[in-house]
Amino acid sequence: MIHNRENVFYLSTDHTSYIFRITAFGHTEHVYYGPFLDNPSLESLSFKNTAAVGGTVVYDASDPMYCPDILPLEWSGIGKGDFRQSPCEIKMPDGTFVTDFVYKSHEIIDGPAPSEILPTAIAKTGEAKTLSLHLTDKLFDVELTLLYTVFEKADVITRRAIIKNRDGRPVVIRKMMSMMLDLPAFCSYRTTFHGAWIKETHKQTESIGNGVYVLQNTTGASGNRSNPGFLISEKNASESFGRVYGFNLIYSGNHYSSIDRSHQGSVRVMTGINPHCFEWPLEREGVFETPEAVMTYSENGFNGAGGNFHDFINRHIIRGEWKDKERPILYNTWESFFFDFNKRSLLGAAKRAKKLGAELFVLDDGWFIGRKDDTAGLGDYDPDLGKLRGGLRTLAERVRRMGMKFGIWVEPEMVNPDSNLFREHPEFAVRIPGRKESYGRNQLVLNLTDPAVRDYISEKVSGLLDSADISYVKWDMNRHITDMYSSFLPGQGMFFHSYILGLYDILRRVFGPRPQILLESCSSGGNRFDLGMLCFSPQIWASDNTDPIERLSIQTGLSYLYPLSTIGAHVSASPHQQTLRDTPLSTRFNVSCFGALGYELDPKHLTTADQKEIRNQILFYKEHRRMFQYGRFLRHDAYKDNKVFWQVVSSDQSNSIAGLFNLSSHASEIPDILPLGGLSPEREYGIETVPRKLSVRRFGGLINHILPIRINPNGILFRLIERFYTLTDCVESYSGTGKALMAGVRLNPPFIGTYYNENTRLTGDYDSSLYLVRSRN
Repeated sequence: MIHNRENVFYLSTDHTSYIFRITAFGHTEHVYYGPFLDNPSLESLSFKNTAAVGGTVVYDASDPMYCPDILPLEWSGIGKGDFRQSPCEIKMPDGTFVTDFVYKSHEIIDGPAPSEILPTAIAKTGEAKTLSLHLTDKLFDVELTLLYTVFEKADVITRRAIIKNRDGRPVVIRKMMSMMLDLPAFCSYRTTFHGAWIKETHKQTESIGNGVYVLQNTTGASGNRSNPGFLISEKNASESFGRVYGFNLIYSGNHYSSIDRSHQGSVRVMTGINPHCFEWPLEREGVFETPEAVMTYSENGFNGAGGNFHDFINRHIIRGEWKDKERPILYNTWESFFFDFNKRSLLGAAKRAKKLGAELFVLDDGWFIGRKDDTAGLGDYDPDLGKLRGGLRTLAERVRRMGMKFGIWVEPEMVNPDSNLFREHPEFAVRIPGRKESYGRNQLVLNLTDPAVRDYISEKVSGLLDSADISYVKWDMNRHITDMYSSFLPGQGMFFHSYILGLYDILRRVFGPRPQILLESCSSGGNRFDLGMLCFSPQIWASDNTDPIERLSIQTGLSYLYPLSTIGAHVSASPHQQTLRDTPLSTRFNVSCFGALGYELDPKHLTTADQKEIRNQILFYKEHRRMFQYGRFLRHDAYKDNKVFWQVVSSDQSNSIAGLFNLSSHASEIPDILPLGGLSPEREYGIETVPRKLSVRRFGGLINHILPIRINPNGILFRLIERFYTLTDCVESYSGTGKALMAGVRLNPPFIGTYYNENTRLTGDYDSSLYLVRSRN
């Protein structure tokens, strides 16, 4: 995995090689990151420094060709000739910002290098090795350690930095990235993921021009505006072909990444804690460590890089009892009841959800004292006995007796001014003395930098979880951080990072002793979907938007960085509360099944036909749950703008499920070709449409063309029929070798306005179909 020969370091995974060397002046020069090289030629790979470039600064007069501004580097300081973005900005003991870190020593250790305060990747014995590279500033006794951990089977290398002040005078860190890397000029495009509330992780691909591009968030969380993960690719990279680099950060706070194409064409990439409002003093012997950055490479396009990320997260980020464990199918009360429920209505919903096949009943917001709406109650978490006679314990026992597990919603990082906690401890809230505070969703943020606040939250939530038979927690955070101030910090530039350290401390204290509880993180949906939270919560609620057409964009974006096992996805009622769009029940399931499935609708309002369809959906999901959550996920390049193609393949390539999603219908559409991948080329497979039910309401007056009598499409009889009767869409069956099927499966023509028969695919706006592929040998 890691070798060193004559100050050249060779890091290798199953399919990649990463090489850098120590220059004559002690700097870390990047040599290569790409496909695995069994016997690399350093001479052919290294940068050729044969001529001084005009406008550059020579580092040392002894070598007029040594110009830091054009060297490909692993780390670079300020003020010694490299004028590109620096990964660090440190006010040194003499008051200057000049740093010059050079090689001192190194060591190679088995396994990863864990942190006591930050979540980091984990590994079993033999799965990882770490290079600890020690650098020191040439003038002051300030040490920088660069940690490289190689996860061989996952094709991932992680990096982080630790700085220690051994000088007798203080230093101040204003910027400290986790990693920096200079990539070759063929890196032409950046793919990032942006959005807002109810429209998270929308993919954005742009060419990398000269200058600095910054990807960041400043709201106090990793954020829905810009996810910390991103990709760098060559010009013609596609989902399945081309060179792609992937980067992410194991951190849940303000993040910062920059992509800088230099005047020489190379591309400098760095990622870490956002320097926005950041200033961290280090006294003598003080230590600061950065979050762990994650890097991968694939020459098999975005699916290749994404697959590496998926494997890495399932193996080395998710931990504890829920690692590699199938997620339960849950029913969540929020979109059914909001705050308006009582014990009777909840038990009625639970009974109906159980009949549908749900395994976990989740009581969302509104269950504690004062929580009649979002203006009061946050911070207290004592059950409202007016709503829940007998409390949570009795409700949980009743749900258990039905054959389901019981879960609860909490938002422990927040407080309403109208709460007992705020009345007793107003000093617990984040506020600036003398300045009027700002509100978000009628609430304030609790100061997690205060040890007393962390103690209160840890004890309150722990007591709640021990008070009843609770198997699941949805941990929410519904506002951004403003008015940043803490009297417990020596400097206010420490606030944002200290808040996140406080959050991690609480999560360890609450869930460390309770590993059996499944934690699902949430922050107004996907406002904190990151690797840091995944170290504690095996799944994250992807978005408050449950419209499946919107979810196609959201979950597609997430799939470039995160595995399906981590993506919470629910079937909700239609028309959808976020868009007023009306979508088929089949499409709502077909999107949500590519993730950790749940239902979030009032089962009392389902028709008999809907109930039957949902029961069949859940049975199908249970049969293929392992593949849906842990199979290899593939996106296929769409040849038409109104189509989306997803596919998941079992680990042994014996089974696969493909999804075809129709965003809109066009008149006289040409037949679709279903793309497939990931199958064993020589194996024989059969492929068949998963039967899909269609509401007769969708066809209006056209229904009279197939009925023996004429009925009014707006009449009572028609509405009665649709409650009990549905149409079955065309079912197609084909067979062939994996190689043949991966050439594309031509499907029957869709409905084009005339000549309907049993072989016609009924694909209107927002329709979709699943196709089940099974090995025959």
